[in-house]
This record gives sequence, C-alpha cells and structure tokens, in this order.
Amino acid sequence: MKIAFARPGPPEGGAIAVPVLEGPKLGPTAAALDRRTAGALTRVLKASRFEGKIEETLSILAPRGIACSRVVLVGFGKAGALDALAAQRIGGALVVQLAQSGETAAALAVDGFAKTAAPASALAANIALGASLRSYRFDRYRTTEKPEQRPSLKSLTLMVDAPATARKAFAPLASTAQAVEAARDLVSEPANVVTPQAFAATAKGLGDLGIKVEVLGVKKLRDLGLNLMLGVGQGSAHEPQLVVLQWNGARKAGAPVAFVGKGLTFDSGGISIKPAAGMEEMKFDMAGAATVLGVLRALAARKARVNAVGVCALAENMPSGTAQRPGDVVKSMSGQTVEVIDTDAEGRLVLSDALWYTQDRFKPRAMIDLATLTGSIMVALGSEYAGLFANDDKLAAQLVAAGAATGERLWRMPLNESYDELIKSDIADMKNDGGRWGDSINAAVMLKRFVGKTPWAHLDIAGVAWATEDGPIAPKGATGFGVRLLDRYIADCCESR
Repeated sequence: MKIAFARPGPPEGGAIAVPVLEGPKLGPTAAALDRRTAGALTRVLKASRFEGKIEETLSILAPRGIACSRVVLVGFGKAGALDALAAQRIGGALVVQLAQSGETAAALAVDGFAKTAAPASALAANIALGASLRSYRFDRYRTTEKPEQRPSLKSLTLMVDAPATARKAFAPLASTAQAVEAARDLVSEPANVVTPQAFAATAKGLGDLGIKVEVLGVKKLRDLGLNLMLGVGQGSAHEPQLVVLQWNGARKAGAPVAFVGKGLTFDSGGISIKPAAGMEEMKFDMAGAATVLGVLRALAARKARVNAVGVCALAENMPSGTAQRPGDVVKSMSGQTVEVIDTDAEGRLVLSDALWYTQDRFKPRAMIDLATLTGSIMVALGSEYAGLFANDDKLAAQLVAAGAATGERLWRMPLNESYDELIKSDIADMKNDGGRWGDSINAAVMLKRFVGKTPWAHLDIAGVAWATEDGPIAPKGATGFGVRLLDRYIADCCESR
C-alpha cells in the first residue's frame, strides 16, 4: 500500500477519514464537514454506539455536499492521551475498516488537537507505520482467489499541517516496516521453500544494502567444531548453514552488538518426534533467525551508526537413519559436552554453538539471541510478552524499555544457579533437558554456559512470533516480533552520536 503525506484539504474522490475524540467529540476537520452537511455527522453519532475510543471506526456513505464517496469516523481516544503506540493502532484499524470496502484510496486528516501526547507530524508518521504493518498480506500461493476477495485499498494519504516533517519522521519507520515484512515473509513461507540453503540465499541479497554476508557450510562448521548444530541437522537431506551478517555503520571501529537467531526451518522433533496435530506450524521455528535478518536489514536501510553482527543458525530437524538419537553425547564448539536427552530440545543445541561462535569470534559488547525455544514460555506468558533472560541488569532494563516503546513487550524471567542442578548429566557436562517444570528457564541456564562474560540476553519468542488471530498492527500469521524492538534498542542505547 502506498503511503503519502499532504497538507489538509478536501480530497477529490475516495474515502475521507476524520478524527473523533472520546465522548464522542468531533475533531476540527470532522466538525467542518458536519457544518457543510447540515449536521449529518452529529446525527450519525447520536444514532450509533460509536464513542470515539482508540481503534473505533464508523464508516458511512458520504452525505450530500462532500466530494468523497465515504466518510470514516476514527476514534482518537481521550484528549492528550494519544501517543505513538495508540497512533499505530489507529492506522491499523483504519486499514481494516477500508480493506474490503471497495475504496482504493483514502485520506486521513490528522488534526492538530490542543492537547496531544505527540506533535501531529509524529502522530501521522506512526499512523502510517501502523497502517503499513497491518496491511501486510502473504498471498503468493493463492491462485484461485477472486479480485473482489482481495483488499481494495491501494493508497493512504495522511493530511497534516507539516507534511514534510511527517514524511521525514516516517522515513526510518518505513524502512523498519519493510524489514518487518521481510521477516514475516520468511516465517510465512512453507518449509519446502525455505530450507537452510534458501534462507542463506535470501540473506545474500542483503549485500546490496552494504551488509557483509558470509555463509558457512557443513565442512566449515565441522572444522570449527559446531557439533551441536551439526547433530541437530544430521537427519535431514538439507544441510545446516551458519549465516553471518556484518553491518559496520559506526564512525570508528569498536566492538559490535551481536544478534543470534535460532533458525530451524522445520522442526519435526527428530527421533523424539512431535505429535502430528499442529506440526505444520513448525515451519516458523526459524522466526528468531528471520528477526535477526530483519534487524540487520533495518539498521543498514537507515544507515544506523553502529557496528552490528547477525548470526543465523540454520538447520532442519528430521527423523531418519542418520538422525541424532536420544542418549547421544556431543562435544560442542566450546569443548563442553552435552548429553542429548530429547532431540526435540534442539533449539538450545543449535544456539549454544552459535552463541559460543559469536562471542569467540566477534567479542561483542552485548549479545542478544532470539528463539522460538519453548512451549513453557507460552504457558507462563501466553502471547502477550516474550520471555527475557539476562546475565546483565543494564542490558535487561534497556531491552524492557525498548519493548515498552514499540509495543513488543518483554517480561524478565529468573535465571540463577539453583536451576543448574536440573541440567546435570550423569555422563557429560550437561544434558539438554531439565525436565518438564521450568523448561524455559532450564533452556536459558544451558545457553548461559556458552556466552562467557559477554553481557547477554535471551528472548524466548515462542508465544509471540506467530499470531493465531488478527492483532491491531499484525494480521494472523507471522508477526516479525523483535525487529522493531531491537531496532529501537540500537537507536536508544548503542548508536554513536
């Protein structure tokens, strides 16, 4: 969908959307339209249950005297309460209202109210961001869909007093939205399309943005000793790949910020095979790696003044005659040995080697991993928060703040030595399964053994990477969770000034 910014004025044709404050109280543009139509909008409000709350919309055919085909009343909430996140939700709600209306163009008047939590230009930029994110649609395999079943809205214009300022504010948000879309595309693709090799091929395209891309194949992984990762992928016809992305945007050399993503392009559970019901969803077990790719893309697109590294650990976990067995003992790149109790606890194996590789090679100032790691985190937090584990309080606080600012919320979980007892092995340095209780913590405790002294955070995104129903700014399916969060973290805490 095309996004544009323009000065206020009556659009010629299409739909016009106007703000209404909670009460309901017509905003300046809506009040002007009401006067031109002899009180038509006031009568509509009296005859409806529309209250002007944030995300509320009410669409009517345009009354006589207006050149547009439709008027959409858009709830802007209480005066002074509208902030960036609320503005994004408004953009998403407007897109949903108009998507199937038959309208191809719409214009929203972003009135400069006397009391707002942000300038009108900033609100317009965030409304545009919400509209962009909510209009995402993965439809490349729908070959029989009729034109009338597809969303009709093609363009949205934000009318604001300072369109150039709004356009400038939207530019970095637009690049982030594109990065989110790229991550969503990867997660949405079926596993017969996105294999480890196909993911790596997509990553190579980031070279056009100035990102250095390396792809390490099986021979190199074996030479380096990433045996935990190789063990997970040894049952599949598709060989594991380690993708390394480097963005050097700081004014001077320095230790990078590193992001590490779990990239299981399909997870059958291996020999410890999963139940058939719902197994098709395991195509999104590479969402952590997709987010890492998205974050590096966002940083490069906006020329972020930071040195950053992204490591995507890609494998497919399948059962076969060559697959890893429960009870196998594997030596990691770090030299520590792991007894594989459960081949379906494969994410922590892949990440352990990838984390060690990253801290050993790049000596990062901070390291953050993302993984759809455990069902346990969903039991604890549902789909509202991602679980946050960290060995550094400052890093944890920075990530929580970035999550609050972007709406990609984190909840810090415990991580202390008492949990180490649960992953003790009788025959190796550790085992990869600490039992049913507190499994998300057990997994984090294992990962902690592979980060050394590096400030580190682990984000368990199992409950937030895939939405089972439509959300305010994300349709059902892949969410791209973490791209906006980590881009904001970099902007607030890591960029050179």
